[in-house]
Amino acid sequence: MRELKDGIRAHVRLDWMNRVHKRFRGTDADKRYATEIEVLKELEKRGCPNVPKVLEEYPEENYFVSTSCGKPAPNISKKRAAELFAELEAKYGVRHLDAAPRNITYDPHAGRFCIIDFELAEILPDPSEPAEETSL
Repeated sequence: MRELKDGIRAHVRLDWMNRVHKRFRGTDADKRYATEIEVLKELEKRGCPNVPKVLEEYPEENYFVSTSCGKPAPNISKKRAAELFAELEAKYGVRHLDAAPRNITYDPHAGRFCIIDFELAEILPDPSEPAEETSL
């Protein structure tokens, strides 16, 4: 497997089938793992096409396998990255709490930018569902 990242918070590798293997480590690894899995599953449920899809889960190891979303996009502008994160929130109801250009990739097969690393994110109400009315 090819190393993509070997940091204090995560070890990320790419296998020969182009699947991403991510193992969380360090402070709150279990919480960050749970958040990323929950957010990715919710985004899949909400039909978001430009994020990884969870393929395998190993919660006891804080480890999962997902689809690949291409390669880093180091030349993306801060403005374009901000637009992608704003679209994620407005259209799919997920706020990425580490909305930095380093969390944007480009997938040449899909022909689009993608967003990764949802360990620091929050799920908001689904914008596609009508808001509940409150009565006084």
